[in-house]
Amino acid sequence: MTTTHEHAPEHTPRMHMAKLAPEVYKAVLALELASKKGLDPALVELVKIRASQINHCAFCLDMHSKDAIAAGESVERIVQLGAWEESRHFYTERELAAIEFTEAVTVLTDGFVPDEVYEKAAEQFEERELAQLIAVIATINVWNRIGVTTRMVPGHYKPGMYK
Repeated sequence: MTTTHEHAPEHTPRMHMAKLAPEVYKAVLALELASKKGLDPALVELVKIRASQINHCAFCLDMHSKDAIAAGESVERIVQLGAWEESRHFYTERELAAIEFTEAVTVLTDGFVPDEVYEKAAEQFEERELAQLIAVIATINVWNRIGVTTRMVPGHYKPGMYK
């Protein structure tokens, strides 16, 4: 008896948002480009990965993990990001503040971003940087919602292919 272990079939996307709503896609892309100006690209990727983990966006996880690795990020830090509270020693205080802030801004089920989380981020980032960080978090949340809703298919992204 021969047993084969094939991967599950790949799902198909529900729609191609960029083709169906190109103005919306271009507007979100413009927001994406503007949001990350002045921020460390490695930090931006960590934020995008963490938000995408929370939102279960497989396409964005694939994309931003690959981009982070291509930019020199370690696989170990990417893997530990899902358990950052127990893996604090992998990150700087600035990164930890950004990661915690990302969670608070992404998960608004309590209806607000706690003052203590905001204050930690404000201690680590200048006011302009904090404004940019808020924009990065908001933008990845937009992409996550598009990716999850339209069922974008992970696995085919190559680093830098959308630049």
